[in-house]
Amino acid sequence: MAEDAEVRQHLHQVVMLRPFPYFPSHKERFSKQFQPLNVFESSEPAHLFLSTHAQSARVLLCAGFTPVTSDMLRCLPSLQCIITTSAGVEHIDLGECRRRGIAVANAGNAFSVDVADYAVGLLLDVLRRISAADSYVRRGLWPVQGDFRLGHKLGGKRVGIVGLGSIGSEIAKRLEAFGCSISYNSRRKKPSVSFPYYSNVYDLAADSDVLILSCALTEETFHMVNKDVLSALGKEGIIINVGRGALIDEKELVRCLVQGEIGGAGLDVFEKEPDVPKELFALDNVILSPHRAVLTPESFDALQELVIGNLEAFFSNKPLLSPVKDE
Repeated sequence: MAEDAEVRQHLHQVVMLRPFPYFPSHKERFSKQFQPLNVFESSEPAHLFLSTHAQSARVLLCAGFTPVTSDMLRCLPSLQCIITTSAGVEHIDLGECRRRGIAVANAGNAFSVDVADYAVGLLLDVLRRISAADSYVRRGLWPVQGDFRLGHKLGGKRVGIVGLGSIGSEIAKRLEAFGCSISYNSRRKKPSVSFPYYSNVYDLAADSDVLILSCALTEETFHMVNKDVLSALGKEGIIINVGRGALIDEKELVRCLVQGEIGGAGLDVFEKEPDVPKELFALDNVILSPHRAVLTPESFDALQELVIGNLEAFFSNKPLLSPVKDE
């Protein structure tokens, strides 16, 4: 026991706000190098636990979307790095991190390929009515009501992508192979990208058959898809959201879908998860998914490798593998 305690003293402390379930191989690698300070296991309030047990901790590992507020950061005077397991960082007070010089790393590209696949899957489902056709067969309607109504082809569609980062670029690559024409909106025009650039989402929607959201949620992007943008997308237009629910004014989206003012939607994210507007349940031109685009066993394995890699890099005074750029 004394020997175990001595070994633990030489491990690097990592504050853990929530459990992060490692695969066995990664768990062994983690436990050999790091000592978790598990806030979630303590009966004490988080601020008291941090103020008592984590004063010298230099790294915070944030699994999921647990808020990392300025109040929490004040309880961690030695903190130098936050590693979050999500691609988005809206749950972290980046302003306070910037002020204190705390580095932040996120999931980087670990999820990009799987999210891109999922976005294309949602779009194909909405266009070809795959889920609706499945339900039609299962309910025994085919022999009773005859042929199911036709869906639409994907090839040739004008697709506007909001957020041409790692995920958006992977989506574009896939949809180009289907014969779609791609345009995009981003914080700024990307010199290395040949796709047409639109400086605002309204104009992009007006020139698109499909609008795909794959950008981060910030103060600037909150409800960026509003009544006007949905109106510009039009009665045949389709919206796919694999970004964050609050990128869209959800009440307006529901109204437009119920009233037939846009053609359909594929939604993996919602404003107040896990609550989903019940008005959408009866609409067979809407595909609903419980925020699963990012996770496959393969992406989770890549994420664990990245998290441990970032921890090892930090404690070796090397550059983080997936730093969040200060823009």
